[in-house]
Amino acid sequence: MIADKSKKEWIREYPKIQDLIDYKETIWLNDNIKSMDTVTDDLALTEDDILDAEARLKRFAPYIAHVFPETTDQAGIIDSTLTELTHMPKALESLFNQKVDGPLYLKQDNLLPISGSVKARGGIYEVLWFAEKIALNAGLISTEDNYIKFDSDDFKTLFSHHELVCGSTGNLGLSIGIIGAKLGFKVTIHMSLDARQWKKDLLREKGVNVVEHEDDYSKAVLQGRQDSLNDPNSYFIDDENSKTLFLGYAVAAIRLKAQLQDQNIKVDKNQPLNVYLPCGVGGGPGGIAFGLKTVFRDSVNCYFVEPTHSPCMLLGMMTDYHDRLSIQDFGLDNLTAADGLAVGRPSGFVGDLLKNLISGISTVSDTHLFEMLTAIYDTESIKLEPSALAGIYGAIQMDKSGTHIAWSTGGDMVPDDVWQDYYEMSKN
Repeated sequence: MIADKSKKEWIREYPKIQDLIDYKETIWLNDNIKSMDTVTDDLALTEDDILDAEARLKRFAPYIAHVFPETTDQAGIIDSTLTELTHMPKALESLFNQKVDGPLYLKQDNLLPISGSVKARGGIYEVLWFAEKIALNAGLISTEDNYIKFDSDDFKTLFSHHELVCGSTGNLGLSIGIIGAKLGFKVTIHMSLDARQWKKDLLREKGVNVVEHEDDYSKAVLQGRQDSLNDPNSYFIDDENSKTLFLGYAVAAIRLKAQLQDQNIKVDKNQPLNVYLPCGVGGGPGGIAFGLKTVFRDSVNCYFVEPTHSPCMLLGMMTDYHDRLSIQDFGLDNLTAADGLAVGRPSGFVGDLLKNLISGISTVSDTHLFEMLTAIYDTESIKLEPSALAGIYGAIQMDKSGTHIAWSTGGDMVPDDVWQDYYEMSKN
């Protein structure tokens, strides 16, 4: 039995489960989507929560600019460019015989400073939130001070008595490890089997303790959580359930609104915004989607895109069982080159919060990810890691009109030899 039903009963009630079991590319559209006005009062988080997170990031901006010179041009604000893809739509039509109805943009979180992935938004934010909390309690800072003070021996000594812990497929661990070590925290990252070696090596270079697991993401998170609970000075950053992490991602919507205005891109119900978000456990894309729905209300449609071998959020949201089901329950192997999305069990917190807000979820094969990875470099000279192509595929799967934004996840920090191997994959 799986939960309270047999596999046959699950498939009879939700026929798309058979397509998932067969690793077929699948599209699920959410019949339970509701107007934002009708669900706002029932949501666990609010617009004020997002604005509070944005204000905190602004307080830390002088510190970020000081210790990470690559952020100086943006005055310590961690954000990425919005790039129109002028040639990629033709490449997509050639590859898949499907047109994108409307302009296609890439939100280039592959270029986010400090850690080069979407996880720089949430992971870095939660570490800063925790650091601020400790410093305020210790009387070392007030919210009216210049936060450049965080780069001092007094603060580093204070933080050295605390440990940050998380479980990660790679990118979240990089974000937490880089900012945590910079502030002076002890950091332990539990890395799942699919995490890339270069990410583990980079973390160790930063002085981070990396614990390798011969199992998938869920087991790495479980071990990290258990270890952290045994130490009163340890703080566990939970990609599955953290509201703080979630809000760090949600701030992206405020930044995107300003970029759309700067580029004179109109967003309303007649010219909707369609956003396609690569999805693993759901924290990153869920936070961004929540922010987008809060800012743009019913004028934005948000879609998640997962690998065919790791469709945990689709399974959870389609059945409304969320984290009570895993893809392994149905025999899927959770093996994908899209390592950042290799998750077998989704976040129940994210699934429940967004069950009336997400427009749909689709899956994409690794073969198609590599074809698009090669195509976007050949046509736009943009280097992405496999996970980062999932959103682009969503733009042709959903067949919507309006303005399309594929959200990139990572790629800028991928070593040249590793990226070259990715590039050659679709050639072979």
